[in-house]
Amino acid sequence: MEMIESLKAAGVVPVIVIDKEEQAVPLAKALVKGGLKVLEVTFRTPAAAGAIARIRAEVPEAVVGAGTLLTPHQVHAAHAAGAAFGVAPGSDPAAYKVARELGMPFVPGVATASELSQALTAGFSLVKFFPAEAAGGATMIRNLLGAFRFTGVKFMPTGGVNAENLGDYFGIPEVVAVGGTWVVPKKALADGDWAAVERLAAEASSRVRALRAVAVGAAM
Repeated sequence: MEMIESLKAAGVVPVIVIDKEEQAVPLAKALVKGGLKVLEVTFRTPAAAGAIARIRAEVPEAVVGAGTLLTPHQVHAAHAAGAAFGVAPGSDPAAYKVARELGMPFVPGVATASELSQALTAGFSLVKFFPAEAAGGATMIRNLLGAFRFTGVKFMPTGGVNAENLGDYFGIPEVVAVGGTWVVPKKALADGDWAAVERLAAEASSRVRALRAVAVGAAM
């Protein structure tokens, strides 16, 4: 529940692919300054574990997790680096078994009703809906909720989510946050353009607040 509340407070979780460890701290500082404090550093590059460790040490206000955890070895590495949580694109029982043994919160990925059912049976109340847009987007989540809402399941859609379609997802109460790469463009990261990252983070944070205010007003 604590992780769900942290994600809900964040709204947007930047999905970050870091090639060089030295990019980690200035990038994290720019995102936090822009209002996005929960970060997901993906294990798609050799720099991931070191980047997480550096952020934990030098940007204590950030909540940094590890993404694209596909194997038990990666889960161990993420935990050793200090990741506050783990995220996977799919549901691998071997990986989330290790996460549980280590006491690291974990978000498995689902794209179908069968995968969602399996995740719930395994005890996960928060899932990553991935790849969100390709798997049917907000419409698919609503359809899944027609059968699964009573379970209390919560979603973090990732994959194709961007500034233009945020409203589609935040119109669904069970969506606690979205994951997205648009907040950290490849060019801005490569150029070290931290001002651009901070601006995009601030825009995303402001957009989420506005969408949630509309949703609350509509519910009253």
